[in-house]
Amino acid sequence: MFDKLFGWGKKKEEEAPDPDILFGRYSDNNKPLAKVNRWTDADNFFKEKKYPESLDAFFDYMRDDLAKNVVYERNGNQGRFEFYQGSKIVRGSFSPEELKAEVTLARMPQPSVPVMRRLLEMNFNLYYSRFALDTDRLCMRFDSDAETASPSKLYYGLKELATKADKQDDLLVQDFAILETADSEHLTEVPLAEKEVKYQYLQQWIGEVLDLVSGLDADKFSGGIAYQLLTLIYRIDYLITPEGKLLNDLEKISGIYFKKDERPVIEKNRDMAEAFRVIKALSKEEVFKYLHRSKYTFSIVAPQAYKTIADSIHGANQNMIWYRDNGYPQIANQITEYGIGFCQYSYSLPRVITELYHLYMLVNYAPFFKALGFKTTLYDSAQNKFDQEEITERVKTIQNKWKEKYPNLDFKLANLRFDSLVNFNLTYTNEMEFLNMDPK
Repeated sequence: MFDKLFGWGKKKEEEAPDPDILFGRYSDNNKPLAKVNRWTDADNFFKEKKYPESLDAFFDYMRDDLAKNVVYERNGNQGRFEFYQGSKIVRGSFSPEELKAEVTLARMPQPSVPVMRRLLEMNFNLYYSRFALDTDRLCMRFDSDAETASPSKLYYGLKELATKADKQDDLLVQDFAILETADSEHLTEVPLAEKEVKYQYLQQWIGEVLDLVSGLDADKFSGGIAYQLLTLIYRIDYLITPEGKLLNDLEKISGIYFKKDERPVIEKNRDMAEAFRVIKALSKEEVFKYLHRSKYTFSIVAPQAYKTIADSIHGANQNMIWYRDNGYPQIANQITEYGIGFCQYSYSLPRVITELYHLYMLVNYAPFFKALGFKTTLYDSAQNKFDQEEITERVKTIQNKWKEKYPNLDFKLANLRFDSLVNFNLTYTNEMEFLNMDPK
């Protein structure tokens, strides 16, 4: 009470803030109202053939002021820009006649037929951009006449250029020994202590899931086992936030399950578990290579109507009930996590939903966050004790922060249960399911 009256709690927080660590995939579905309006400005200017003004508004829309991901300069009717996408920087320029952009993928000191064949094959899957060779530099390029450079064309063209380059640079260098990494000096190194914690929990979580599923009847519990393995992908993706090959390996594990074929779930579960054993066998040094900080401009996944997110949460919560009622709370918790974790992994979510999901993860994985240096423990599993006041205050803060954009957002705190983790998870995600996400 005295903390609240005199602000002692706030002062303490200012003296010892939580570490500045970003989690999960970047979502560009997070624009405040003022940014959304800049897209309309860009479109209107383009229709009026005010091309420089259209570009001003477009790159302002693209800029995430918090991430500082876009640099844009204009002098009269010409200028330059650059923006970040993971391990790559896209650099471009514009004039009254055209706009062009390019990104360096790698260095190729000597010509390589296998590399060129790979790039030629990938070119067929590109709509706006193309691979190119500039002396010893492999790159991707995009260009457009000024008169056809509408905001929509620029958005999808630059997104294809940036996201494909960010994915392919690591894979190309990994697959072809002749290639050398290039233009990645902007990446920020993750502190060693953080890497150690993430490696420890990567090992721990994979080990726990593999031990759990190995003790279950592979046929009778095939659905529950699949939930465990898939949720593990999404947890690692969000909390460990790997890049490069390790991220690609996770995507391949997900692809094993969701590939449309006739194989039974039992076989898919077996293959997913084996793929996780391969990751678990990676040395600390190998994992550390894929832990670094990056800035992003585009999400690698697309937004969805909120009903899609609500349906995912609803379906998972319905499926967890049997496990909860039959003495499998650990499986039940993972199934509940799957409902929203799948969406965080697969879709570009509004930031308010990601913030609510992050709070959910803070509760469920308190030891992990404590090991990273976070000060407040929201749930103590040994005592089955929640910091109910702090949890409710954080939900209120999130709601108030996004009230302007989502005026009908109403997370009913009275419906939350704090008697057990499984009941908290169920009631918390139920409230997320029924949120009114109609924007202003």
